Amino acid sequence: MKSNNIEFTGALGDNLSARLDRAEGDEIGFALFAHCFTCSKNLKAVGHITKSLADRGISTLRFDFTGLGQSDGEFANTNFSSNVQDLVAAADYMETNLEAPALLVGHSLGGAAVLHAAHNLDSVKAVATIGAPSDPTHVKENFSLKLDEIEETGEADVTLAGRSFRIKKQFLDDLEEAGRKDKISTLNRALLIMHAPLDSTVNIDNAATLYARAKHPKSFVSLYQSDHLLTDPVFSKYAGKLIAQWSEIYI
Repeated sequence: MKSNNIEFTGALGDNLSARLDRAEGDEIGFALFAHCFTCSKNLKAVGHITKSLADRGISTLRFDFTGLGQSDGEFANTNFSSNVQDLVAAADYMETNLEAPALLVGHSLGGAAVLHAAHNLDSVKAVATIGAPSDPTHVKENFSLKLDEIEETGEADVTLAGRSFRIKKQFLDDLEEAGRKDKISTLNRALLIMHAPLDSTVNIDNAATLYARAKHPKSFVSLYQSDHLLTDPVFSKYAGKLIAQWSEIYI
């Protein structure tokens, strides 16, 4: 797999850091990857997934959302909608400079984001989610002890995975608005839902809800004993291989 670092302009006008993991040999299509909440494109599991895709002819663009990883911008000024818009901006970059993405892959809240973004991307034929919540508002459980402070003062600093992030009330309001929109039953694309039964961050009941709401063609794959972040490479590589094989008939 050949990887190139690139930059493009995100939804809020900031330079976003991206990596293109290119398939060697014949390319059968391009994918766009959305990472989990407050994570980055450099999560090891993401690299394993994109390599598995590249091994099967699918080139993938993965990037850091505004204010995260190596991307510019202030995280406090972002929200779920800006993440969706960052995905659309990434797809626009791909269409202009590479090839429009036929496949979207999203991990955790990134999974919810790709389900929303697909509605704005005519090139997308298939969507795969990994450990995704059925409702974007689920992410509030990560900082539930700070919700009252955010509502009262307009913002608060929260600690997530050992790092401090500022969350503003506009972030909560945007989540609520996004949660009221039905983006599942109206997806009109092939959908693959992957989830770990032992996921303690996003309960597998979320996968059941997604599957029940979705229209065919839809598929579900259990990730057996994986955790939410797919820290065991066995499961991230497995997920990548299955996504590649599943998506071939659609893209």
